[in-house]
Amino acid sequence: MVAVLLLATFAAGADDRAEAEAERELAAVRERIAEIAAEQQGLQGERDHSLAVLREADQAVAAAVQSLRTTEATLATREAESARLERERDALSLRLSSQREALAALVRSAYALGRHEQLKLLLAQDRIDDLARVLIYHRYVQNDRSARIRSLMDELGALAELGERLLAERTELAAARDAQQTHLADLELRRDERAGVLAAIEARQHEGQAALAALERDQRRLTALLERLRDVLADVPRTLEEGRPLHQRKGALPWPLTGPLLTGFGGRLADGRMARGWLIAGTPGAEVRAISHGRVAYADWMPTYGLILILDHGDGWMSLYANNDALLKSPGDWIGAGEPIASVGNSGGLPRPALYFELLRNGRPVDPRSWLRPR
Repeated sequence: MVAVLLLATFAAGADDRAEAEAERELAAVRERIAEIAAEQQGLQGERDHSLAVLREADQAVAAAVQSLRTTEATLATREAESARLERERDALSLRLSSQREALAALVRSAYALGRHEQLKLLLAQDRIDDLARVLIYHRYVQNDRSARIRSLMDELGALAELGERLLAERTELAAARDAQQTHLADLELRRDERAGVLAAIEARQHEGQAALAALERDQRRLTALLERLRDVLADVPRTLEEGRPLHQRKGALPWPLTGPLLTGFGGRLADGRMARGWLIAGTPGAEVRAISHGRVAYADWMPTYGLILILDHGDGWMSLYANNDALLKSPGDWIGAGEPIASVGNSGGLPRPALYFELLRNGRPVDPRSWLRPR
């Protein structure tokens, strides 16, 4: 009997120890879950902060690209003006040389005529009036040539003064362009550093699938934006006036960017998302062009998509152009087919310069392959 009681007591103690061990393990698991949840929340906060900084960096690069484009366009105009002035100066120089040669010939003629006539006067005093008239005529022509030469020299002086001003302006513009290029390079370096920080955070998030969930939220946000845009742009004509509507140009639409296709429809992008469009490689600053005429529905920055522009083509069709370095159009602008709308970049944390392009029908992605012109 005593043995039975001892065994019962021992069994009860073993059950108590097992229960206590289970409680400790459960507490440890709960603590680890809490730690993971807190870590994920912290990473999400870091990601949101990095996204905000990256957005500012992308927008700073966009502003610098716009300023550089403006400076380069102005410089090109000034260089064309300088070339025109140089051609005009060369033409005036030729005319001046011609007038000087004509004047020299006239002076030599008058001198020779005067010497010969003086000899003739010794023999024929009755022709002195003819000699006077000839000499007066020569002086008149000489004065006219001299006046023309002075006028040409005045024109050359004015051209030289204008040329000096243009040279000074070109020098100033070239210096501004160089400074802007240096500033742009610095901005791109800092943006790349920020993109690297963001990539490191997202790599840590990806271990717990948090990055993918964040990307899916961004994608849902974009889908919601497209739904709102369809409501806002209800005034866009069903069929736009310029040219054939998009839905009648299947297989004939131009590519938005000339470059190799990196990821096709349904493929996996570098961040793990499934591509709902195409990722096309490009060189920094290359022009992105509208595939068809339409109206700018959206032009701003979004997480993952960076600087993004959306065109409404009417009849439920939209095209999306993302990860640009600069947006050249604003919401509400009417765009012609093939018109430049953005420049290639890697905003939004894209690993390399490229264009992310989507074609949408009533908010749903459509494979561009059957719509864009085959290469």
